[in-house]
Amino acid sequence: MTREEKKCKVKGCKRPYRAKGYCSTHYKSWRRGELPKKRFSWCIKPECKNKAVYGKVCADHYKGIKKKAGDNATAQQA
Repeated sequence: MTREEKKCKVKGCKRPYRAKGYCSTHYKSWRRGELPKKRFSWCIKPECKNKAVYGKVCADHYKGIKKKAGDNATAQQA
């Protein structure tokens, strides 16, 4: 089966294949993380839609965790 003969793997979509099994429209949605099978994992904090980069949290939440840990360490030393 040639590339032109393949169809998008989203149910009901009949557009031709582009990449990762999706047509151009659905491939862009996949890249933005809008499809059920996401491109990367998301931050585990509620309501956060950022990419997880440090374990299971995004960079913003990681900074907050790191800052809290630093504050606790400083308070314990005093």
